[in-house]
Amino acid sequence: MRPHVSWADLRSGAVGVWGVGIEGRATLRRLAALGVDPAIVVDDHAPAEPVEGVLVTATSPAALAALGDCAYVVKSPGISRHGDAAIAVARGGALLVGGLGLWLEEADGARVACITGTKGKSTTASVAGALAEALGTRCFVGGNLGDPPFDPGAPTDVDRWIVETSSFQAADVSRSPEVVVVTALAEDHLDWHGDLATYEADKLSLCSQPGARVTVANGDDARLRERADRLGPEVVWVSLPEEAPAWVAGLGLVGRHNLRNALLAQRALVELGVAGADDEGALAEAAAGYAGLEHRLQPIGEVAGVRFVDDGLATNVLPTTAALAAHAGERVALLVGGFDRGVDYGPLAEAVAAFVGELLVITMPDNGDRIADALVGAGVSAEVRPAPDLDAAVAMAFAWARPGGVVLLSPAAPSFGRFRDYRDRSEAFRRAMGACRE
Repeated sequence: MRPHVSWADLRSGAVGVWGVGIEGRATLRRLAALGVDPAIVVDDHAPAEPVEGVLVTATSPAALAALGDCAYVVKSPGISRHGDAAIAVARGGALLVGGLGLWLEEADGARVACITGTKGKSTTASVAGALAEALGTRCFVGGNLGDPPFDPGAPTDVDRWIVETSSFQAADVSRSPEVVVVTALAEDHLDWHGDLATYEADKLSLCSQPGARVTVANGDDARLRERADRLGPEVVWVSLPEEAPAWVAGLGLVGRHNLRNALLAQRALVELGVAGADDEGALAEAAAGYAGLEHRLQPIGEVAGVRFVDDGLATNVLPTTAALAAHAGERVALLVGGFDRGVDYGPLAEAVAAFVGELLVITMPDNGDRIADALVGAGVSAEVRPAPDLDAAVAMAFAWARPGGVVLLSPAAPSFGRFRDYRDRSEAFRRAMGACRE
């Protein structure tokens, strides 16, 4: 049983903050609003200047010991609670907590939907929020996508909260909202969770903490079906229909996987009691205003008859396989590779082998060689070429794809190490596209 601790409870003891990324900075702002001065703030890359008016200490054995002396340590999601450093801090006596978990302890769970899944959660959250707003329900959309709901700057005059939730965040949650959506379940983040069983346990724990009422789940996902007993007190399965509802066309989404994401989003709104969410006509009007999610199968331009598509949000295998399926029958140069999480790239090899159309796979550091080995080892017929970096990969892809082809950035890996985040990587992709015009 995870201990139930809210933001207000942090007034009762010394508080440490571990990590000063997006969530860490929001944590500092929330603590300031509570009148709580952190005892210590620690980050691997401590900036020379104060952050939110607080000095940051670089990670060291002494800094970790000081965190352990605190009553509570609010850690950023990227810091694994299963890692040696976190275990050492907990042994020191500190209770490790996460910002989202603290917020859910105080939130009105009946008005919150947390959306998780190995793939599809960003699109599902984005569609749910856009539909809700267009249907007349004021809606906050954030979490892993966008701003943390606990940031003092986040809007509070809303009717519903749609919170994209990663497996990192789910591992820190001790109270579920009434509605949880699980879009898919496959191998991912093994470097953080340690193994597949722990990853699944951490992610699916979001469905069954106190407060849980219903889980809206992908009924076409065999792994989820096999784990139905972990999905909380009630499960509503959403599967692909033979024929798509007419209202979905207005969203302009590409691929059958996105049809299911749209249906998961719509069902979540029904479970949240959003007026009009079960009305086909109202949904059609609402869908027409959807602008799409940046960096998810987003066309960004055309050069010499070659289309460039940014799917930089594809940080694991499943969305990349879906991106390939969405471009069946075309001439595609696929750019893959990034930070190595240690996941199995066999499913990507299967998708490459099954692709109908012309395909060139260009692999990039840091795990490009491992991806190439998986593809070649599986005997795929597609050509596989290495590139030293993203710029070289784009130039190579453009030369091969012209005329009439597609350059598809769908990395199947995170951007850590070489880029600040997936947005930075996508911006680099856009710049490389521009260089092809020169």
